[in-house]
Amino acid sequence: MNDSDVDVDIDADVDHLEAVLAAGLGTEVTGLEVVADGLNLILEVSTGDASGPYVLRTPTKLRDAAYMNDLRREYAVMERLRETSVPAPVPVLYCDDESIFGDPFYLMTVLEGEPIPLGEDLPERFRTPQSRERVAEQLVETLAGIHTVDSEPFADVCHRLTPRARVDRAVKRLDETLEVTGHEVPTLRSVAEWLREHAPTETRTTLVHGDFRPGNVCFAGTNRPEITGVLDWETAALGDPLVDLGYLLLRWRDANDWRPSLEALEVRHGDDHEGALQQLRQQNERGLSPFTAKPGSPTRRDLVARYEAATGFAFEHDWFYRALAAFSLAVVWEDLHRDRLEAGDASNWAPYVEYMSLMADGIADGEFLL
Repeated sequence: MNDSDVDVDIDADVDHLEAVLAAGLGTEVTGLEVVADGLNLILEVSTGDASGPYVLRTPTKLRDAAYMNDLRREYAVMERLRETSVPAPVPVLYCDDESIFGDPFYLMTVLEGEPIPLGEDLPERFRTPQSRERVAEQLVETLAGIHTVDSEPFADVCHRLTPRARVDRAVKRLDETLEVTGHEVPTLRSVAEWLREHAPTETRTTLVHGDFRPGNVCFAGTNRPEITGVLDWETAALGDPLVDLGYLLLRWRDANDWRPSLEALEVRHGDDHEGALQQLRQQNERGLSPFTAKPGSPTRRDLVARYEAATGFAFEHDWFYRALAAFSLAVVWEDLHRDRLEAGDASNWAPYVEYMSLMADGIADGEFLL
């Protein structure tokens, strides 16, 4: 196969990659196509037989962060998921040859359907009250399924994290990041102290995804949404399952929700980040997942009731888990801000970080009710 047959533009030795994949799969590689290039480079790999296509995944950013698993650990989690009822891509091939991308990579099966990215509506075919209800039902059922599998098989590949340990780890990463960006956000500091004071000490331990949201779940079907799999196990751990529920609830918008004032952000960033501010205005009005505020979509309390019924776990300390979700997301966004600055590129992440810090502060202060 020659390079003209490959639809790919990556900084890698395509011939070497092609040979490694062909040897590992035992079949000819007939096409490579870039699907995404964000925190991970993702390629679709086509083959000369019916075994493919596959998805290739290799990290590009933030894998050195303590909140991220290395690729080998992520792959091992997915291997163990095969023995559970949790829908996820099937891992196919792991390669620790770093000469191609500068990092290891792995292949997994392709899932039917598509995720729902941050700020976007559902696919057009699902824009009905019945489909919105079904999406919420499927999300809760899938999350409950993750939290009720036997966690013991994951003990040798997953870190164990208490709620307080999650807070301390996020604060440590924030400190490291701010040494580069110099972007001090006072509300993040005050929320961090609040989280330390209010972290629950008596919790259960289950498998935790760590980034469970509509953007990490594939939905298929024509007019009846069905989850075909959960993606991105790079933050999987053993710990308190309510961390995942709090993170999902952060994405949900109820009628008459509290909205932080954007006036201070407008004053600080209006001249340099108008595009980001426009997105934040929309986000402030519509929520992180706009479909959740539309007819048919249940309320946050409805989601909690369904989760409690499916798992038998009571959702106590809800302010802590929701504030932790917003705080953790702000830390990741600050980390992305650092990454852009270290690369010598312009960054528009600062207003996003500050916005999410306002959300965290509002939850901690009891403004943003369950």
